[in-house]
Amino acid sequence: MKMIVGLGNIGKEYDQTRHNVGFMTVDALADKYQATFKQDGAHHAFVADVRINNEKVLLVKPTTYMNDSGQAVRPLVDYYKLDLADLLVVQDDMDMDLGRLRLRQKGSAGGHNGIKSIANQLGTQKFNRLKFGIGHPAHVHQAVVDYVLGRFGKDEQPDLLAGLDKAVEIFEDFAAGKDMPMLMNQFN
Repeated sequence: MKMIVGLGNIGKEYDQTRHNVGFMTVDALADKYQATFKQDGAHHAFVADVRINNEKVLLVKPTTYMNDSGQAVRPLVDYYKLDLADLLVVQDDMDMDLGRLRLRQKGSAGGHNGIKSIANQLGTQKFNRLKFGIGHPAHVHQAVVDYVLGRFGKDEQPDLLAGLDKAVEIFEDFAAGKDMPMLMNQFN
């Protein structure tokens, strides 16, 4: 079994915001495989499962806020007795151009509080991540929080959709059993 966790914030006010691009990626995979998310209150998450190449893939959207994502991820990892090599967490990244993707097997949180929470709960920084570029604010004086909680503009849609399509391709290869070094060579 594989688990793909998209990071984001729950609530209509956060739908389709840059900070919720992790949710958008797992939604894209769920849509492709016609899966429906259901609330799992015991694990503080919305979950859906799909079969890709006969591999069960659990899609997860934590119902905690972004900064407490580890409170959903750790209990699910424990419940399913998941090897961390079978976990992939999708985060937004302001240091990359919109739609650009980068896979990593480990590393610091780099200021991302959702990743910091997961690392703290798991007790390690060694877990797979897919960073999804959301770009920087166009205006130097725009506050970072306003930018990440803002919605994608019409002119950004082509890059966003291209990134989502590529993310789905990565998820499918991950589910098919390609290891992270192979995926990193193919997609980074």
